[in-house]
Amino acid sequence: MSSPEASANSTTKPRRAAPVPRTGQGGGHLDRATFGQRFRQSFADPRFDQASAQIAQLEEIAWQNYQDGRKAPVTRAAGAGYADPDYEIAVEWLDTKAAIDTAKQTQQDQNTPNQVLIIIASHRNDDTCPGEVSKSWRLANIARQELEREGTVCDVIDLSRLTSEYGLNIHPCKGCVATAMPLCHFPCSCYPNHSLNQTGDWMNDIYIKLAAAHGLLIVTPTYWYQSPGALKNLMDRLVCIDGGNTDPSSTHGKKAIKAKQIELDGWDYPKHLPNRAYAVMVHGDVAGVEAQRRNLCDQLDWMGFIAAGFKGRLDRYIGYYESYAESHEALDQDQAVQDEAVMVAQALQATIRQLRQGIELQPSQQVELVRPK
Repeated sequence: MSSPEASANSTTKPRRAAPVPRTGQGGGHLDRATFGQRFRQSFADPRFDQASAQIAQLEEIAWQNYQDGRKAPVTRAAGAGYADPDYEIAVEWLDTKAAIDTAKQTQQDQNTPNQVLIIIASHRNDDTCPGEVSKSWRLANIARQELEREGTVCDVIDLSRLTSEYGLNIHPCKGCVATAMPLCHFPCSCYPNHSLNQTGDWMNDIYIKLAAAHGLLIVTPTYWYQSPGALKNLMDRLVCIDGGNTDPSSTHGKKAIKAKQIELDGWDYPKHLPNRAYAVMVHGDVAGVEAQRRNLCDQLDWMGFIAAGFKGRLDRYIGYYESYAESHEALDQDQAVQDEAVMVAQALQATIRQLRQGIELQPSQQVELVRPK
């Protein structure tokens, strides 16, 4: 009979070497003239002409930073608890990670009130080109009033601010997870990238708010059968919550070969914000609401969020095939959908209450996934 050690050794799989990352697609660095043209686009207003010398000086600094790839110009050593304590990590990332950890602890405190993050996904508001509020905003406010009536604290992310405020962005996901899951850091470390002027990213704030929340409510219109672009960017950027790496020092930043090896050596795809309740309200005028609702719910289910039941998953048409000009009037007359916004809020509230009481709403969550990826 073989020894336990021999048996273990005989069944141990040989270590797979990480494949070399495929390269050649990127467009390379901009030339100086093209960089300057793009930099000066922000100063097209003739009022800036009086500061042309200073702008030229800033352009030269920005060019040098671009050349040197100064993505994260302010860093500090990762410190204890990281794979490489001496590795320099962006201070912005470390501060966000600390805030998320604090928010997660507060979220677990039974003495705190229920907290819901409401995401209003329409791009429309009356401060910019459309000149009018959105129906999503109105429906979200109906739901919010019901939640607050029950004592819930509501935090609102109104994505229309991306179209009407200066310097606020949700940058697109760069797809690190497709190279290797450990290359996708939580919170996302792709932004800000100061050398590329990819700044003003809203996601760090959203990660913190989501970590603090007991529930999530998404209210969204349907744009051409799909989610609005801002919501799609936001949902893509939540990929790091589902399997992401909380230690950028382990991959020395964005070293793809290191991340590939870590994944091949064994990665458990951790769910960082599980067991938060969610509800979704999708509306449209002609087509696509059901498909969008399914897409959103499927992603949230996969991330380990808990659905607020059938009454918390709503897709409705408002002013079906009627004029856009009278869409708000159609909502005024649709008392049923307004009442359903209250119903969605009540379903979310009830689910949060049960989760915080320790009631197991989805026993299948305890079943280990055969294929977590």
